Amino acid sequence: MTAMQNKGVYVAAAVALVAAGMAVGAAVWRRPAPPTTVASAPAADVMPVPARDAAVTLSPEMATRARIRTVAASLGTAPSRLRLPGVVEANRYREVTVTSLVSGRLTSVSTALGQHVVRGQELASVYSPELADAQAGYVATHAELLGHEQRLTRTRRLAEIGAASRQELEMLEADHARLEASVEAARSRLELLGVARERIDVLAMAHKATTDASIVAPIDGIVSARSGNPGLNIDPSMPLFTILDLSSVWVIADLYERDFAAVPVGTRVQIATPAYPGVLTPGTVSYIDPQMQTETRTAKLRVEVPNPGGRLRLGMYVDVGVDLGAKADAVLVPRSALQTVGERQVVYVADPNQQGRFIERQVEVDDTGRDRVVVIRGVAVGEQVVSEGGFFVRAELGRMTGH
Repeated sequence: MTAMQNKGVYVAAAVALVAAGMAVGAAVWRRPAPPTTVASAPAADVMPVPARDAAVTLSPEMATRARIRTVAASLGTAPSRLRLPGVVEANRYREVTVTSLVSGRLTSVSTALGQHVVRGQELASVYSPELADAQAGYVATHAELLGHEQRLTRTRRLAEIGAASRQELEMLEADHARLEASVEAARSRLELLGVARERIDVLAMAHKATTDASIVAPIDGIVSARSGNPGLNIDPSMPLFTILDLSSVWVIADLYERDFAAVPVGTRVQIATPAYPGVLTPGTVSYIDPQMQTETRTAKLRVEVPNPGGRLRLGMYVDVGVDLGAKADAVLVPRSALQTVGERQVVYVADPNQQGRFIERQVEVDDTGRDRVVVIRGVAVGEQVVSEGGFFVRAELGRMTGH
C-alpha cells in the first residue's frame, strides 16, 4: 500500500471516530436527567441539622478525662404552654421628666447619665434672680406685717382707755388683714418655686435671701436622659433629666388573633430569658391593644413584671409563657444539656454509628423552670444527648473549627 493510500485510511478512520462521538454526545444530551432524590421532611420533633452544624470526635481518653455523660431524650408530659416573643420596655407610669421650678442658669450638675438616684437627692443647682426676688418680696412683706402688728396692738390698748377712736382701730385691722394675705401669697409663691417650709421659716427670721435653688429627684430610679449642663439658661418648660423606676418593667409581646380567647387581661404569665436560664419571673397581662397589626394579625400585649435587682434590662428579648392547663406529650432533656452558641441554643447528640462522635444540634426549647426542659424541635425521643461535659465538647469543636 502506498503512502497516499495509508494517509487516506487514517483520515477516514478519524472522520468515523468524530462522527461516532457526536452521535453518542447527541444521545446523551437528549436523554432525560435521572430523578433527584428529595429527602422526606423530618418528623415534627426533629430539626434538620443545618449545614453550619458540625461534629467532633473524641478519643476514649479525652471523653474519660472530660467526664462526658450522655442521657437519652425521654418522652414525658408537660403543661401545654403558649410562648410569645416579647421585649422588655420601661414602665411608662414610673418614668418622670424632671424640670426646674425656677428660671435661671445652671451652675452645677451633680448627677451622671445612668446613675442611680434616690428621692430628694440633688441633681443640679440653679442661679435664679427670680427666686431671689421672690424671697426679697416675702422678707419685706413679712417685716411690714410685724411692724403693723405692733402698731395694731398699741392702738387696741389706746382704744380700750378711749385714747384712740373706734374708726382708727377698724382701719388698722383692715390693713392688718391685707398684709396677712400678702404674706401668705408671698409664702405660697416661694413654695411653688420649690422652697421648703422650713427654709421659709428661717428666711422670715434671718431676713437673708439666697439666689441658688436645688433641683432634686422626685423618685428613686436611674437617670436615663440628661440634657442640662452647667451654664445653660433654663426655664420651667425645659426637660433636664429623665428618671426611670426600674423596680417594675413592661414586657411587650405579640398575641396572635387565634389566641385572644386563651389570654385575656389578667392572665398570669411567666417570663423567661436566655440571660437567666431556669429563672422564671411571674407577671400579669395588664393590657391588650384593641388595634390589631393587619400585616401580622397580632395585637400588642403588655405584661407588668416586678424587677427586683434590675435583672430585666430594657431592650432584652424574653419569652412570655402562658400555661394553658392541659397536659401534653413532650420530648424532655436535662437542662444541663443545653449550651448557648451565639444566639443559638444547641445540644450535642452522640452519633449512634460512630463511638466518640458528637453532633452539634440546634434546638428550640420551652423553659419550664425545672431541671428538665421541653424540646419543641431539634431532638427525637431516644437520642443520646451530652448531659455532662457539654462545655468541653463545645470548646473542642470550637478549637477544631476556629470559632
